[in-house]
Amino acid sequence: MHRGRPVTTIPSQAARGSRPGLQYFLFLLGALLLSSFALAAPGAKPVDKQVKQPAASDFVGSETCATCHEDVSKKFGDNPHSKMAMMHGKNGITCENCHGAGKAHVEGGGDTSKIFNPGKGSAKAVDERCLSCHAGQHANFDRSAHAKANVSCISCHSIHQSEEKAELLKTAQPNLCFTCHGDQKPQFSMAFHHKVNEGVVSCSDCHDPHGTFGKSNLKSTADQNAVCTKCHMETRGPFVFEHAAVRAEGCVGCHTPHGSQNARLLNMASITTLCNQCHSPVAEGAVHGLGQGSASSTPCISCHTMIHGSNLSQAFIR
Repeated sequence: MHRGRPVTTIPSQAARGSRPGLQYFLFLLGALLLSSFALAAPGAKPVDKQVKQPAASDFVGSETCATCHEDVSKKFGDNPHSKMAMMHGKNGITCENCHGAGKAHVEGGGDTSKIFNPGKGSAKAVDERCLSCHAGQHANFDRSAHAKANVSCISCHSIHQSEEKAELLKTAQPNLCFTCHGDQKPQFSMAFHHKVNEGVVSCSDCHDPHGTFGKSNLKSTADQNAVCTKCHMETRGPFVFEHAAVRAEGCVGCHTPHGSQNARLLNMASITTLCNQCHSPVAEGAVHGLGQGSASSTPCISCHTMIHGSNLSQAFIR
């Protein structure tokens, strides 16, 4: 009381903000209500939709499959999948791991609509079967150029039998790759090329067919040049003086890796013409034949030999 009048106490700012528990509760309540409305909206997908799994009694075993599919069974014997089945017994890879439970198929007298046939399934359905075991090795496949083009696992791999047993390829590289990438094949017949046709290197030495974050499914991701410098280590660096084009555009800014008319696999037949794409102002004022308009001028790398980078010369002179 103050002179006969009650005193009204106004809560301080600190007091008003001293109830974080109540504020947190109200926040959670609001979030819960909003999520409830969203789930109740037309077309909303159920949160916990269970996929029905076949019962153990729906499986018939590979021995039953072999009674009708004897030819496939014989081919399958000398196969990594088959060896996995023998090594791990009931927990190994059997027919029904890929084709699904076979009871309905058998009881239907071999009704093909009652069993999954990868050869007739969609690319997505086939890949889901394969990736159920191989997802750890090929986590990027869903975002790969092959997956986006509906190229499935069995487009390249032969599951039952393959001469290329290590990877179960339908045929050896590079011919396997050329079945789709035929436009690349002539490049490997050019005067100068990476020795893919000769078997010295393979497509998968540089490309990962199962997908990467890089362009053209190149194995390198963080460092765009790493796929090249793993073999061409002398160009790797780092250098005190870097050639800006190497860092900005990468090796392919100057080189074409499949094949070229230039011995250094350059994008252009003449190295002088290639250098002029970026350095034409320098070339026009040069004291050598290039600056005087001579077609047979001294090549730039006659002097600028350390073109990938140098620890001594900013002009890349040895």
